[in-house]
Amino acid sequence: MTTVFSRTDSILSGEIAALSAAVTGPVLQPGEPGYAQETAAFNLVHPQRPAVAVGASNPQDVQAAVSFAARHGMPVAVLATGHGAVASSDGAVLINTSRMAGVAIDTEKNTARVEAGVRWKQVVDEAAKTGLAPLAGSSPDVGVVAYTLGGGLSPVLGRAHGYAADHVRSMDLVTADGRLRTVTPELEPELFWALRGGKGNFGVVTAIEFDLFPVTRLYGGGLYFDGTDAAEVLTAWTKVIDAAPDDFSSSVVLLRVPDLPEVPQPLRGRFVVHVRVSHLGTETEAEARLAPLRAAATPIVDMVGEMPFTAFAAIHNDPTGPLPAYERTALLKEFTPEVIDVLVQRAGANATAPVAAVEIRMLGGALSRAPKVANVVDNRGAAFTVFAADIAGPQDAARSLAALGELITALEPWSTGSVYLNFMSVSEPAGSVRNAYRLETYIHLLRAKKKYDPHNMFRINHNLLAPA
Repeated sequence: MTTVFSRTDSILSGEIAALSAAVTGPVLQPGEPGYAQETAAFNLVHPQRPAVAVGASNPQDVQAAVSFAARHGMPVAVLATGHGAVASSDGAVLINTSRMAGVAIDTEKNTARVEAGVRWKQVVDEAAKTGLAPLAGSSPDVGVVAYTLGGGLSPVLGRAHGYAADHVRSMDLVTADGRLRTVTPELEPELFWALRGGKGNFGVVTAIEFDLFPVTRLYGGGLYFDGTDAAEVLTAWTKVIDAAPDDFSSSVVLLRVPDLPEVPQPLRGRFVVHVRVSHLGTETEAEARLAPLRAAATPIVDMVGEMPFTAFAAIHNDPTGPLPAYERTALLKEFTPEVIDVLVQRAGANATAPVAAVEIRMLGGALSRAPKVANVVDNRGAAFTVFAADIAGPQDAARSLAALGELITALEPWSTGSVYLNFMSVSEPAGSVRNAYRLETYIHLLRAKKKYDPHNMFRINHNLLAPA
C-alpha cells in the first residue's frame, strides 16, 4: 500500500517534524527548496518524485527514515549518485546517501571501507596513495555501493580478478525492521550471499568493505575509427580478443558522437567505432595484440598508451552529466561474423533506425569463475555483454524503444537469454529481473526476500517480486 500525503494534514505535519528532528540532514517534500536537487537522477527521462526525501548523513538517519516508511506503509527508494534509478519513486520515502562519503584504506589487509554515498573516483584516488586499486567500473562518478550490489563489472580489472561482489568482506545494512546489521559470511551468511548480486532488495547498505589490488598503472585507452569501417574493425577486434590473457580487457562501441563544443573536433558529430583497451602487462605485449586493429583501418584518434590507474576513466570516456536516455541489454555466448552483420545492419553507418551507442564488452577470465565465497552473480558462462542506449527525450520514446528492441531481438540467436543486472534499465520488458539469475538462485533469493523484507518495502529497484 502506498500512502499519499497531504501537506495540510496536521497529523502528517507532526510526523514529518518528528522525522526532521531525528535526522541530521534535510527532510523535504515536493515543492520545498532543495527537493529537486535531493531527488535528481542521472537519467532525465525518469525523474524521481518521492513523497518525502531524506538526506541521510549517518546510519542513524537511515534507520529513522526506514522506520518512518514502515509506520506509514511506504516503499523506500535509495539514491546516491542517481545513476541507478530504474523505477518510479512516486509515493515513496527516498533516502539520499550522498552525504555519507567516508573512505578508509587499510594497507595491512589491502581493503577499503566506504560509506554509502561514495563514488569510485574517491576510492581510486585514496587507494592510489598506497599503491592499490579497486574493481571500479568505467565511470568515476558511479556510486560504489549500488554498483557492487549489482555485481560490479570492472572493464579494467574484472577479467583479472572477477566481479566487485566477489571481493566484499562485510556490509552494514539497515533492514526493513529498522535494525542496523553487520553482514559478514559468519554473522549473517544468508544476507551476505543475497546482497552480493541481489541489488537493493534487502535493505539500505550504509557502509561496505572490500578488497583492493596492487595495481598502479596500465597500458590502455581508446582507438577511434570512422564508422564506415565498422565491419572491418569489428572483424579485426575478434582477432584482438581471441585467446586474450586475463590481464587484457577490451570493449567496442558503435557510437554516434554528439555535435557539442566539449567533444574533440576530430570526433564531433561523427559516427565512430570506439575500441577500448586495458592491459596490465607491458606496452610491447599490448601493441602486438592490437596489431590487427591498426592493420584493419586508420584511427581518427589514437589515445592508447601508458597511464596511471587513476586515469582509468579516459578509457571509456563515459558521459559526466545528466542526460535523457533509453537503454537495453543482453548477454551473448559468442561473437560471430553473423553478429557483426547484425550490428552493422542495425547500428552501422547506413542503419535506417540507429541508436546512439551499442557496446560489446568482453567477459571471461576471472569473471567466468566462481568466487571463494558464493554469491548470486549468476550467468558467468556468458562471453560478452551488449549495452545499447539512445539519447532521446520522452517525446521520442516510441522510436527509441522500437529501435532498441529490434536490435536486441535481432541478437537473440546468439544470446544466453540472460542479463547482467547492473545494465538493466526501466526500458527492459516486465519480468526481466528474473533473467539475471538461474532458477535455483532466484528461488533462494525469493525466500530470503520474504524473510528480511516481507512487505517488499525495498521495491524501488531491480525488484525480485516485480510482476512478469
